[in-house]
Amino acid sequence: MVATVIVGMLCVHLLCFAVMFWLIGRRLQGSPLGMDAFALGNAMLGSAYVLQLLGDGSDWGASVVVNHTLTVCTPVVYWVGAMRFFGRPAPLLKPVLALALTYAAAQVLVQWLAGPVARYAMLAFVMALMFLAMTVAVVHAMRGIARDLRVEMALFALLIGGLGVLNAIKGVLVVQDGLDALDMKHRFQVMFYVYMSFLATVLAPSMIWLVLRRLTDALRAAAARDPLTHLLNRRGLLAGLEGHFGARTAGPARLLLLDIDHFKRINDTHGHKAGDVVLCRVAEVLRRTVRRADLACRTGGEEFVIVCLDTDDEGVMRLAERVRLAIEQQAVPMPGAKEPLRCTATIGISRAFHNPDGFDAAMQEADAALYRGKASGRNRIEWGR
Repeated sequence: MVATVIVGMLCVHLLCFAVMFWLIGRRLQGSPLGMDAFALGNAMLGSAYVLQLLGDGSDWGASVVVNHTLTVCTPVVYWVGAMRFFGRPAPLLKPVLALALTYAAAQVLVQWLAGPVARYAMLAFVMALMFLAMTVAVVHAMRGIARDLRVEMALFALLIGGLGVLNAIKGVLVVQDGLDALDMKHRFQVMFYVYMSFLATVLAPSMIWLVLRRLTDALRAAAARDPLTHLLNRRGLLAGLEGHFGARTAGPARLLLLDIDHFKRINDTHGHKAGDVVLCRVAEVLRRTVRRADLACRTGGEEFVIVCLDTDDEGVMRLAERVRLAIEQQAVPMPGAKEPLRCTATIGISRAFHNPDGFDAAMQEADAALYRGKASGRNRIEWGR
């Protein structure tokens, strides 16, 4: 009776969260973060338990085959949802249908050859292997795509691993005691479903928490980026400087202020869309040219800032020349024009500064150098004084 009540509550829990995941996925139209797959997984597992509660007690029949098939397919659906959550495209329909057909056929074959005990043992051991594989995959993901969620992934690995162990024990009990081990009054069955209820209670809200964290991280990243070029904006640049100078071994920084020459003429001649294309191409040049540790930013209009970290004057000059030359060599195709558009840039360089408070002074110094470069003919590099 206790196990039956627990399974009934588990059904309600799974189906309610299936609806919630589906609604969340609908709201996240551009990127549902795998919520559609998680909703399907909850619905499938909840339906499997509903079939178990409504069963007539027989150990063979269409409802039993569907029940076991849904149970085996659910981890695959959850795994697809996890891959999509981390931005990895993963097909859902074909793999699940293939697994469902294969496992349904395997059930019929095992029932015919070895009977119901072997079929139930097969289910338990297959589930144990699947959860073991998922645990290993989650641990591996902690070093890769989920390295920013190590605490959460460690919890998931522990919980999923525990479920794998319980399924392995269930398989052994079925082999030893036959179908009596699956009686709802059996102590192990009560313990198994208590754990399943605990797992569902923890994992479903955890997934909602991860979605909220992913969304807030995306909003934070968007607030630090220029929407056109996706380079850092001033806020993101200052945050990067704070992070750099907050390190105990932080070295000096030098600032490069870059301005696209005759940008107003480009807008007036070719239109603002062409100007936006030029800005994006210059941003691509900066991403390709600057070092990984350096900070590239668009401050507004046609002005860009590069902050070089932990380098000397010679290194800054080499970088500035690479950037200037790459922009000069960049050809930007224009719709309807016979020749691609080419542009140049003038760069002003500040002296070294050693803390975030020196940023404004470095900007003024680089700005003065930039305008001296403009006055001297453009497409050149000028040092601050």
